[in-house]
Amino acid sequence: MSRAPQLVVHRDKELMAQAAAARLITRVVDAQASRGSASVVLTGGRNGNGLLAALAAAPARDAVDWGRIDLWWGDERFLPDGDPERNVTQARAALLDAVPLDPERVHAMPASDGPHGTDVDTAAAAYAEELARAAGPTDHGGVPEFDVLMLGVGPDTHVASLFPELPAVRETERTVVGVHGAPKPPPTRVTLTLPAIRAAREVWLLAAGEDKAEAAAIALSGAGEIQAPAAGAYGRARTLWLLDAAAASQLPRSMYPPASA
Repeated sequence: MSRAPQLVVHRDKELMAQAAAARLITRVVDAQASRGSASVVLTGGRNGNGLLAALAAAPARDAVDWGRIDLWWGDERFLPDGDPERNVTQARAALLDAVPLDPERVHAMPASDGPHGTDVDTAAAAYAEELARAAGPTDHGGVPEFDVLMLGVGPDTHVASLFPELPAVRETERTVVGVHGAPKPPPTRVTLTLPAIRAAREVWLLAAGEDKAEAAAIALSGAGEIQAPAAGAYGRARTLWLLDAAAASQLPRSMYPPASA
């Protein structure tokens, strides 16, 4: 596994979103050319949605065969279907409704008014089963080997809905768990665990803004994953931190190259 991250620092969050979108298009097209399809895990939040909006506006988006891509989510707020706070609702508004996806390959996490009702743990287990059904014989850990798994980094170093010190970040066996009492509203969520995240070929961590600077510095300083979940997120082949200058402002200059765009 590739635990040593690569850092790319851009001048501002807009440029970061545009460059990340271009990078994702290239990665998806390459995967489709080599295997016929691609598998991507989306993230919510302002940086995840900013990337999707930049992708929607990119002329090169038409290079992607949208009917041959599986979309998953790293976490979700356990709210009713269509709630504006759900990551899938925001993703549809930013990009998904504008491209010709195969609905059967859009794997939204369960909603609180779905077949599992308000039982978030059963809903999480159902998503884990969906992932397991999609995994191939050579995949790892009961999930597909995602081409790209994207994660936004929170100011407290959380990724997905893995918050410092809470039980979900300590999970070593299950691929998806329910979260109770998250410190960021809403308190009830569904999330991939670190074992599922680490099954991805590439993990991209997105951080933009001054409020992410301390989190990036902590996670990249060798902190433990229980105290700093972002430190435990890495891919099998590559781990990429995509930052703007504000989020990188507390990192030693020796850690990253000059802004590439």
